[in-house]
Amino acid sequence: MSASSTTPAVFRERLLPGPVGWLGALAAGFVAGVVLWPVSHVLGIVAGVVVAIAAAVALAVTSPVVEVSDGELRAGRAHVPVALLRDPTPIMTADDMRVELGPGLDARAYVCLRAWAKTGVKATLDDPGDPTPYWLVSTRRPAELAAALRPAADRRSA
Repeated sequence: MSASSTTPAVFRERLLPGPVGWLGALAAGFVAGVVLWPVSHVLGIVAGVVVAIAAAVALAVTSPVVEVSDGELRAGRAHVPVALLRDPTPIMTADDMRVELGPGLDARAYVCLRAWAKTGVKATLDDPGDPTPYWLVSTRRPAELAAALRPAADRRSA
């Protein structure tokens, strides 16, 4: 299925950084400006602005999209048919997500993680040809993503 589908997405979220991430981009620009300030004030200002903009663009461009549309879950560059996912479970707290990413993590799982999205969804993969046991996907809206995955999962288990 193509990314430019005609069917509207059931769920769509770009995992952009929070305020701290954007402040980090500004801080990188500030540091570049301070480093070059003794060489030239103009060069310091220009470098600071360029580095801050480049860092912000890099953050935006590398932020994955989590989307459910056309019968597929897309998380970053990976995609899986929703019909192969069962038991989508929202992970509603940062502590629960830490457990899933730490002692509860199966090394074979597909993980689409962004540290600034502290909640997520875990869905079991029901594909005998794929060794991946489940998908663990970061989202700031875990209940909505789980609900978007659930109708197909319910049909599969029925």
